Amino acid sequence: MRALGWALAITLVFTGVEAVGGVVSGSLALLADAAHMLTDAAALGLALFAAWIARRPAAAGRTFGWLRAEILAALVNAALLLVVTIGIIYEAVQRLMRPEPVRPYIMFWVAAAGVVAAIAATAILHRSRKEDLNVRGAYLHVLSDLAGAAAAMVAALVIHFTGWVAADPLLSLALSVLLLVSSGRLLWQAVDVLLEAAPRHVDMVALQAALAGVPGVERVHDVHVWTVSSGLVAMSGHAVVPDPTRHELALAEITNRVRGFGIGHVTVQLERGETDCIGCDER
Repeated sequence: MRALGWALAITLVFTGVEAVGGVVSGSLALLADAAHMLTDAAALGLALFAAWIARRPAAAGRTFGWLRAEILAALVNAALLLVVTIGIIYEAVQRLMRPEPVRPYIMFWVAAAGVVAAIAATAILHRSRKEDLNVRGAYLHVLSDLAGAAAAMVAALVIHFTGWVAADPLLSLALSVLLLVSSGRLLWQAVDVLLEAAPRHVDMVALQAALAGVPGVERVHDVHVWTVSSGLVAMSGHAVVPDPTRHELALAEITNRVRGFGIGHVTVQLERGETDCIGCDER
């Protein structure tokens, strides 16, 4: 949480720096990168929020606690990002039709400051990225900030040495593509979670085959896998085990195999072939 907090603070400060620098220098590329950094700051904030709220205990009315709040925030974040990106694209097209003067000197040094900030945030998150999937996602967002600021520096150099001011709106369009991809992926992932779709990393065919291959299991049915929140995947299913003496061993092996698919919350109902529940276990 400390690493995420520092990375968020650095990103927010230099988002403001790039926004002011974009207005002063007249650079749409800096404004586009500032918008990009703002969305990445939101992603860092979500990661920090998720790390904090995951520590809160579940209540009687919310058995999974507040974990889904992260998904709702991601959905709103993606929708706002799409609106901002459309505005940037519109302004870039207008500037291509009617070029406006840009101050490349200011643009370059503001972008350089953004590069330094992104490098600092990357260094802070570098050690923790392998320990937490949530931090790894934030780390990738910060890397994209580094790429955007570096591209703005290149555009400033092009304008300074060639006078080709179209480099600024063209770079803005390129950054807009990056924003569209990021927001589209985030929106799709949030909708997938809310629709309780199976996570992409879980091969449902392979999972059901693994369960059916457990000794003593005759067949499996009603297998459902869904994402509760980032880092928490759940599964429920029924397994027909005709021999009651094999229930305990079958249940232990089923749970072990399911965990191998990256599923942490496992609920299995054992049956002897009838419709009644013979044994239920949740781990």
